[in-house]
Amino acid sequence: MKFSIRSKGDETSNKLKNQIKRYLNGFDLVYDEDEPDIVISVGGDGTLLHAFHQYVHRLHDTAFVGVHTGHLGFYADWTPDEIEKLVIHLAKTPFQVVEYPLLEVTIRFNHEEEEKRYLALNECTVKSMEGSLVIDVVIKGEKFETFRGDGLCISTPTGSTAYNKALSGAIIHPSLSAIQLAEMASINNRVFRTIGSPLVLPQHHTCKLKPVNDVNFDITIDHLFLTHKDVKSIQCRVADEKVRFARFRPFPFWKRVKESFIMD
Repeated sequence: MKFSIRSKGDETSNKLKNQIKRYLNGFDLVYDEDEPDIVISVGGDGTLLHAFHQYVHRLHDTAFVGVHTGHLGFYADWTPDEIEKLVIHLAKTPFQVVEYPLLEVTIRFNHEEEEKRYLALNECTVKSMEGSLVIDVVIKGEKFETFRGDGLCISTPTGSTAYNKALSGAIIHPSLSAIQLAEMASINNRVFRTIGSPLVLPQHHTCKLKPVNDVNFDITIDHLFLTHKDVKSIQCRVADEKVRFARFRPFPFWKRVKESFIMD
């Protein structure tokens, strides 16, 4: 089996990276940054997001596993004192693959520029660079509303515990193939009105955002910050691709939610 390791870059994470690499090489596993079967993320959820985008082109062939060197994360479930146990699992135990849905974002332009397609593990956010965002929300080809406010956040189930939760969005179990649309400070008065609640869309529904005026947009795809001009539409849907995580033991989602947001 071929493996690669992505480190957060701090002293502790780099030390663990070197330790894991040395141990796995001792079991005759091959270190390969180009075509790994498994990617080990050492750091936190942010580190795994970087690893995901580094290998987004080979999701069908690569699985991820996370070691957290800070607070317990939703993607990083192994601790530094469990490194030897993880290494033995990697070297000796066939792992179970758990697949989670991703968000596909397709940006189309008014002129002949080629469309841009992105995959997000957590979320995509859309904001105007010039004041409030004014944009039509179209669901399954029918206009649903004209949104006015600070911006919109479209998240995956695994990303529902991140920025989406800060926007009072629902927490969605990652076994559900869905996306969620949450508002950022919408404008609601006697003239302008939005639904005012997060929307959860199933796999066969597509959400398309169509600009009402000619403005430039700040768009994020997880940790990636993009600026796009002359945007015709931003299409969001559950992606055909999925992210694959290597599981060697139970990692209950609701237990993670409880430990992250309720327990001391």
